[in-house]
Amino acid sequence: MNFDLTEEQEMFRSSVERFAAPIDVEARRKLRLSPTGYDRDRWTRLAELGLIALAAPEDAGGMGGSVVDLALIAEAIGKANSPDPWLEHGVVPALMLSAGGAQDMLERVLAGEQLASLAWAERAQRYNLTAAHMKAEPSASGFTLSGEKTFVMGALLADMFIVTADLGGVTTCFNVPADAPGVDVRAYRLTDGSIAGEVRLTRVAVDTAARLDLDAAAITAIVAKARLMASAEMLGLGQRLLDDTLTYVKERQQFGVAIGSFQALQHRLVECYARIEQCRSMLYRAALTDQADNAAWLRAAAGAKAFIGENVDAVAREAVQMHGGMGITDELAIGHAMKRVMVLGKLFGDTDSALSEYSLAA
Repeated sequence: MNFDLTEEQEMFRSSVERFAAPIDVEARRKLRLSPTGYDRDRWTRLAELGLIALAAPEDAGGMGGSVVDLALIAEAIGKANSPDPWLEHGVVPALMLSAGGAQDMLERVLAGEQLASLAWAERAQRYNLTAAHMKAEPSASGFTLSGEKTFVMGALLADMFIVTADLGGVTTCFNVPADAPGVDVRAYRLTDGSIAGEVRLTRVAVDTAARLDLDAAAITAIVAKARLMASAEMLGLGQRLLDDTLTYVKERQQFGVAIGSFQALQHRLVECYARIEQCRSMLYRAALTDQADNAAWLRAAAGAKAFIGENVDAVAREAVQMHGGMGITDELAIGHAMKRVMVLGKLFGDTDSALSEYSLAA
């Protein structure tokens, strides 16, 4: 099997690297401390590179990138320790809007003119994609939505929420403007400094066109792809953590020698290297799984999320330990990287839930 990258794949990866290069630790921290946790102008520039359009099919106005193409971008974003919420506000909305037939909204999202966020999580539901507490009722002009969602990424940044709701016992998706009457957002910061929130809808009226043509199977398949992209970003973050730690142990001296010369640390670093390489193999094995075989595809994505999440978390903890107490602070890139790994590890299911789905699909 040929694992060499195509010219287009190399181009997109290089674009990410150039785009993310000016963001050092201090710039990243300032960006996260802004009122919305991100910069809209930066998002527009990211969209102009075609990185969002890559997630949408060509017949919907996108660039029709493959799963491997998207995984390469996610990995590059992770390795750069970039604060860009490409997965949450780019890939996921593009996939859902294109599959759901919301062409007008999709065009604005691909152009970076509007940001959308998926509101799917509910209290006491863990990682269940089935809407239970958010209800949708037919009305004279469309639908009325009432209920509450939690862990809505980019709650203050989004112009539009893609809300999953129970409509007559069926989980259905609706586009809900963030400034619609009856929408209330209570924001909070996540571990990595980004902003999420609780979103409450009180008899929010939307028209018929707001309903996306997505069934439960389509939603599950999109989330599986999002899990794989989260895994790819974690892999990139894991590589950054390992690279920064290797540099540090060669410079940090104790007892007159570099601590990287200590055999005990060398053994632990070799273990970290092996974990990262195993994660990379797992990622591309899953990315190359035939999506036409739905059961195999869902199982591969769940397995990759569980394996990569667990192993990159282990690498992150080793990196922090080898840096000493300052490793967890915002003064070093590895502190930011570890916190992003913690968020991604919980996105659309933690290791235990992903393993459970993997075993049930066997």
